[in-house]
Amino acid sequence: MPSQRQLKGRIRSVKNTKQITKAMQMVAASKMRRAQEATIASAMYAETARKILAHLAQLGSTDGHPLFEQREVKSRLLIVIASDKGLAGAYNTNVAKAYIKELLSDEAAKIDTKAIAVGRKVTQFATRLKGAVIEGVYEDLPEVLDGSELRAALDSAYKMFVEGEVDAVDVIYTQYVSSITQTPKVERLLPAGKAASDEKYTATDVLFEPDAETVLEAVVYRLVGAQLFQALLDARASEHSMRMMAMKNATDNASDLIDDLTLAMNKARQAAITQELAEISGGSEAMK
Repeated sequence: MPSQRQLKGRIRSVKNTKQITKAMQMVAASKMRRAQEATIASAMYAETARKILAHLAQLGSTDGHPLFEQREVKSRLLIVIASDKGLAGAYNTNVAKAYIKELLSDEAAKIDTKAIAVGRKVTQFATRLKGAVIEGVYEDLPEVLDGSELRAALDSAYKMFVEGEVDAVDVIYTQYVSSITQTPKVERLLPAGKAASDEKYTATDVLFEPDAETVLEAVVYRLVGAQLFQALLDARASEHSMRMMAMKNATDNASDLIDDLTLAMNKARQAAITQELAEISGGSEAMK
């Protein structure tokens, strides 16, 4: 059985750890609230962008437009969004599992897969995979996002799709449902309008000024960018939510461990006192 000194040292160590996890929980909760507000505020815009692209995909004016071109998928680009830091529960693991699932699916279908990694954790994971092709890496994104963080990634995806290097562009991220529920999701970005192709909208006559190609080029870029930005916001809110829950569980476990160690220390103290009393009584009896 550990001595009282050893138990006291362990209790002190666990208390220090508890203070750290409690502080991290409070920081994550604060960041989570800001991230929640950001993703909820832009969710309606992103959903409307998705519907507009689906509507445009049904119009004859988009026929022949390179960003709406439906091709047999022989090569695919995955934009995988995770975090730069750990201690967020199963957040990064869930994204990695979704990425592996897509890789195995493409391998079975004999589809070449390329990836753009967003976040240090997914970069470290992807670079260790045999045969994984990484086209770009984006790390250390700012805490407050303004939509420009992934513009280079979006430009690369556009270029690769238009030039025929890939036939589809998907984003893998963690969809924020609530502070308790976050779900890994794979969403199609290009060809435009494909993500909602199963939804039907009433097509009406649309006039494009100055011409359809000019309008679509600008509109599609912004609307697809809005979808990618929403995925990033969802991923950030999910990350902070899962980190807050992970740190809360760690804090609760530390409290339980402190209670167990305190009980063990009290038992050790009582045993020591009982032994001392027995020795005193034995010595007294021996002197009689």
